[in-house]
Amino acid sequence: MKILTFSIKKNLFNIACIIFVISLVLFSVSNLSAAKSGLYLWANNIIPALFPFFVATELLSHTPIINVLGNFFNKFMRPIFNVPGQGSFPLIMGILSGYPIGAKIVCDMRNSNVLTKSESERLLSFTNNSGPLFILGTIGIGLFQDTTIGIVLLITHILASLIVGIIFRFWKYKDTNIASSKTTYKSPVNNSSNIGEILSSSIKNSIFTILNIGGFIVFFSVIISIFNKSYLINLVHTLFSPIFNIFNITPDFAHGIINGFLEITNGLQQISSIPIRNISFSIIICAFILGFGGISVILQVYSFTSKTDISIKPYILGKFSQGIISALLTFLVFHFLPFLSLDLGNIINVLWISISRR
Repeated sequence: MKILTFSIKKNLFNIACIIFVISLVLFSVSNLSAAKSGLYLWANNIIPALFPFFVATELLSHTPIINVLGNFFNKFMRPIFNVPGQGSFPLIMGILSGYPIGAKIVCDMRNSNVLTKSESERLLSFTNNSGPLFILGTIGIGLFQDTTIGIVLLITHILASLIVGIIFRFWKYKDTNIASSKTTYKSPVNNSSNIGEILSSSIKNSIFTILNIGGFIVFFSVIISIFNKSYLINLVHTLFSPIFNIFNITPDFAHGIINGFLEITNGLQQISSIPIRNISFSIIICAFILGFGGISVILQVYSFTSKTDISIKPYILGKFSQGIISALLTFLVFHFLPFLSLDLGNIINVLWISISRR
């Protein structure tokens, strides 16, 4: 029995691959549709929103901007987040660009020895975020058809990331190396490079990154399709039903949350399409999924950290914490600012109570 157990553990990846191939054949029709849907989502939403920022980030890496920001923000970043001033670059670009730019920059800076291992892990926990174009455009306008929703989600998302950064300033607190804040970031291209070479290199690297993201989206779109068709998602829902029952989460929402755990875009799309009366509940769940990012993004980040000595553990803990904090902040916004709530029933109740008290 011990030999069998050991054998299963050792070959778990191989077994998973075999099951995946068999599932591709058994559910070929639905998988084809899911792959097309993932490609459409990537081509029409992800590329327009992220690709220009990828190119811009690559171009900025060839300028002194990182060192300039490091000198300017060092007096803020060190006491607040316990990282050097250069950490402001992945923080700013991670907020402006979206997944997985923040993680990529942190890993690049670690490889350049601008950051220590512990500083890189602290930064990684809160600088890899969803971008404003995705939140405002894709989610707010595209999925919910309302700009207010996008603004609320963006504000709570950024605030949650900063709170996580403050919390994780104590990660490996004794390992801080203050001297690293004086390290100068070296541009990946020498001074003899011309603008055409720099632009060409930036576009090539950005294309690779955007293709990588597209591959993850299509792959997890197929995985979600297999989960749905094989009723595995019902099994997962059954396992977590005690937790869902505590928060009075219906099966439709439960499936959306599970899908969001796998891949952020598909999960958000499913939740936003659920016809319900309490739309604020949908937005709160979307805030959690946005903050967490999903397994797909975690694996994207892992593809970067695996080329460094940075541990993926603080990132996973940080993103799960950010998801919870984002959901809590979004709930507080709708609770204390009812005029921002889109639930007509709730607004009527608030007005009725205020009138009756008079």
